[in-house]
Amino acid sequence: MSTDEGRSEARSRPRRWLRTVLALGALSLAASCMACSPVYVVKAGVAEVRILRARRPIPEVLNDSLTSEDTRGKLTYVLHARRFAEDELSIEPGDSYTMFTQLDRDTLALVVSAAPKDQVAPVTWWFPIVGRVPYRGFFSVDEALDAAADLEEDGYDTYVRPTAAFSTLGWFNDPVLSTMLRTDDVEVVQTVLHELAHQYLFVPGQVGFNEAFANFVGRVATIQFFCTREGGGPDTLKCERAQARWRDFQRFSVFMDQFTSELEGLYLDPNVSFEEKVARREPLFTDALVRFENEVMPTFESINFSSFLTTPLNNATLMGRIRYYNRLPDFQTLLDAHDGNLTSAMEELRDGLDGVEDPWDLLPRTPPAVP
Repeated sequence: MSTDEGRSEARSRPRRWLRTVLALGALSLAASCMACSPVYVVKAGVAEVRILRARRPIPEVLNDSLTSEDTRGKLTYVLHARRFAEDELSIEPGDSYTMFTQLDRDTLALVVSAAPKDQVAPVTWWFPIVGRVPYRGFFSVDEALDAAADLEEDGYDTYVRPTAAFSTLGWFNDPVLSTMLRTDDVEVVQTVLHELAHQYLFVPGQVGFNEAFANFVGRVATIQFFCTREGGGPDTLKCERAQARWRDFQRFSVFMDQFTSELEGLYLDPNVSFEEKVARREPLFTDALVRFENEVMPTFESINFSSFLTTPLNNATLMGRIRYYNRLPDFQTLLDAHDGNLTSAMEELRDGLDGVEDPWDLLPRTPPAVP
């Protein structure tokens, strides 16, 4: 660490810890409201503080002789991605992803979500700042499984999945987690740009839109990062891989939107009983799996989304995917309308939020097609 970096770190440390203390105070206030799941909120706050306390400045990690070449290379990409987000996308990263935390586990957390058996709609929980969200995160496997079991006893479909990254929307100095570095360079850059996109635009209570927007920004910005910046180029492997993955994401989005529409045709029929809907959804699940394996998977170039076949299919696992892949081609259509200018497309969405109740209304409708 250089002297200037050391001074900057010394100046920012009290401010970050003040914010941590204030956040814990907010958590304590939230604990007075039963709708906020007080015990859960406090546990999540404690886990977050542990992650923050284990942070090390990335320059320090880069200069550490014990740091592996793979980690050093990926952390260098993280710093470049931060600068790219600020310089090219007008995203203010603040102090996010200037620090690194080595976790003692392969997974950051487990995310539990649920849905009624006769609806393509999530069970939601309310939390301070972010509003209603369709999942809960747990740092304990047993607690995650217990929460899922309780939801199943109440008659819901459930989904328990791991997550390797998160964003506190700029409230804290989000560190790069060791779990984020288990992927290749393209995905490391994409993850950073995806999470920083949440700091640029976040609509409380609109998790599906927020995640689809971040997916769009993360994927398209990663293409620009590897295809246009110095040291990259349109003929490089990483550029081609980033482009292929965005096309794959759009293909999967088209499939998911079409499948969801089929299910909603059944679920929204007032003449069909609950028991009939649950029984008649199974053939639709089977047909979708066959269609995906035989017709959709062969079109993928870089990512095969094989977990769609290996994860038991129900409304909760379906919703877990919809919130990340809904209407992605519509975002591409918006980008095309701006002649590929991602910053301009992002500005249109952010500036238009004041005039609409539903942020999805800001997007053009694209006829379903495989890109």
